[in-house]
Amino acid sequence: MELSHLRTFLMLANEGHMTRAAARLHLTQPAVSAQLARLEESLGQRLFDRTSSGLVLTQSGQTFLPYAQEALSRLEDARSALDQLSGLQRGALSIGGGATATTFLLPPLLARFHEANPAIRFFVREQPSQSVVEDVLSGVLDLGVVTLPVRQPSGDSGAGKLHVEQWIDDELRLLVPPRFELSHQRDFGWEDLAGVPLVLFEAGSAVRNLIDARILEAGVDADIVMELRSIESLKQMVAQGIGAAFVSQHALTGSEHGLMARANPLRRTLAVCYRSDRTLPAAAQAFLDLMRQSSLLARSEHTASGPQGSTSG
Repeated sequence: MELSHLRTFLMLANEGHMTRAAARLHLTQPAVSAQLARLEESLGQRLFDRTSSGLVLTQSGQTFLPYAQEALSRLEDARSALDQLSGLQRGALSIGGGATATTFLLPPLLARFHEANPAIRFFVREQPSQSVVEDVLSGVLDLGVVTLPVRQPSGDSGAGKLHVEQWIDDELRLLVPPRFELSHQRDFGWEDLAGVPLVLFEAGSAVRNLIDARILEAGVDADIVMELRSIESLKQMVAQGIGAAFVSQHALTGSEHGLMARANPLRRTLAVCYRSDRTLPAAAQAFLDLMRQSSLLARSEHTASGPQGSTSG
């Protein structure tokens, strides 16, 4: 049973005349007659009686009529719903990432996207990179922002295929309390951290792994006095003079001075990931395109202004 056959049946029922129905459908009369014959054959029922004055629904035709009307109406509703999704008149976007992404990088993009597409609902989750990967693969998240490198969980053939593409380069800077001697410097060496109280991200996070690797390479005996998950919490502890902290350049305000490392700076690459074996929802695809545009703009600005640091967290 074809959709065109249903439309032809309903037009014939409405007009009660083969010639008039053909004209309304912009078809020839033989074409309309052939479609009706195929529909009646597929149903095994005669739907119209042919009379001298036109077509009259049989009892089978009268029984079939409301179902055909509802089926066509539901199909039109489905087409309209799909058009609304593709036109971003409805839908949802779920995205996850670390502290820097969800607190500083994504909000301006989400604001722009929401202004252009106010009907789209957002779900944003802050979590470690590996958790983001797992949620993208499981379908909980449409898109994820992760710190490279990431690993795809092994041993689960049904986990799906992960696509990862570089998004923004990032650099961590050292925030130092005003009373610390380091606060008077423009940059720092890793050896300068010996004996300096440090407030760091929790152990096991992607950013913390980068910091630990640098400290280990420098052979510094780190004095870690506190571990936290929030960038704002780290900044507050620095403000209270509890310890120095590494945060993303994107997390620094105009009044905050973050020290760059003179050697072996803490640089990383943030990437966006999604399942490559599934079609992205229209809202997710549109937001991914916006992320790609913002990445190109950031690279352009970086090239124009010369080498400088980027982001963290």
